Amino acid sequence: MTNDTAQLDDAAVHSAVDELSTGTDYEALAARFRPLFETIRATALDREKQRALPYGEIRALKEAGFGAVRVPKKYGGAGASLPQLIELLIELAEADSNIPQSLRGHFAFVEDRLNAHATSDQSGWFARFVSGDLVGNAWTEVGAVEVGTVDTKVTPGPDGWVVNGEKYYSTGSIFADWIDVFSQRSDTDELVIAAVSTHQDAVAQQDDWDGFGQRTTGSGTSTFRDALVLPENVFPFESRFRYQTAFYQLVLLAVLAGSTRAAAREVAAQAKGRTRVYSNGAAPVWSDDPQIQQVVGEATAQGFAATAIAVRSAEASQASYLARYEFDEAKELQANIRAELDSAQGQVVLVKLALEATSTVLNALGASGVSESKRLDRYWRNARTASSHNPVVFKARIVGDWAINGTPPPYVWWIGASKSSAASEKAGQ
Repeated sequence: MTNDTAQLDDAAVHSAVDELSTGTDYEALAARFRPLFETIRATALDREKQRALPYGEIRALKEAGFGAVRVPKKYGGAGASLPQLIELLIELAEADSNIPQSLRGHFAFVEDRLNAHATSDQSGWFARFVSGDLVGNAWTEVGAVEVGTVDTKVTPGPDGWVVNGEKYYSTGSIFADWIDVFSQRSDTDELVIAAVSTHQDAVAQQDDWDGFGQRTTGSGTSTFRDALVLPENVFPFESRFRYQTAFYQLVLLAVLAGSTRAAAREVAAQAKGRTRVYSNGAAPVWSDDPQIQQVVGEATAQGFAATAIAVRSAEASQASYLARYEFDEAKELQANIRAELDSAQGQVVLVKLALEATSTVLNALGASGVSESKRLDRYWRNARTASSHNPVVFKARIVGDWAINGTPPPYVWWIGASKSSAASEKAGQ
């Protein structure tokens, strides 16, 4: 038992099984949401064409309790394990891959509160999640902000604390009741997370994400101008759950797996209904052509493999969550290393698999398959866009360094202007 555990009141240490989210009957859980997923799928193409944000769809998910599936059953949630959450997000991503990415910040904040519950009562936040509150995220600053620097500030004051700053890539925040804001205290320079309510005029959000894929994730700029935040909703960043970067990647793996499955499913449907054939094909009916069947079969198998990789990758993060409640620092450290490595290994393989599948599956159709009205390219565009986060180009090296030299992976990394470019840009202003 560590020193900090010894200092805790017995009442504050929640280690009973009913306090944890260890898993539930997956089929029963998924059955609750599949009719809603089907409704979302049926309207996804129209949203893509119109670039219409899924306000109604996300509201329906809130009302159905989707945001609380990881909350322990004792507090009104479903008690799902992390692998079960990822599998559920894959099913949702198969319907519309934008929506699980929109909820990425929410489930990360839920995960953080699940870990915090090991040492302090988080039942208040659990109740918010169960009632339908969603949390967005606002972490990234752009422009001349030097890497490792945080310009967004939290300022304590006698009349309340306020947040000031601007963030980009604030995915899902436009749908949220709260925003998880990475910031710095102006008085102590401590890095913190501020949970800021969006129900105030001091918070402004723009849907100005201009990527060619994942267009309806509600990503863009969040601006805070003296936005109020309660002191109890400001958390030291050093207390953030340790497998957070692995977790964020797991949600992207779910997005990739769902995109792969969706592409295979839709092309299969298009191939089945196709009446035109080529004279140099292998069958008089398109759907009976063994080469067309092979193309669709390979993409379908790739969707199966993508699901297996994503769900398997989540098992280590679930182990990290459970290790948090054992108060064994060495065991928790090893669990966190494994969580990061497993998500990285899953990313290295799944990115290639998803990009290949969402492109080559179109070989099962003729030129009509690239019709703008069908937008079958969206599966590749969405997979390509999701693959651009947490750049995979660095992950194989990190995994290789661990395999060869036993070097632990980084848990947190920064993005920003290099020191030289930041200085040059500021000098030119």
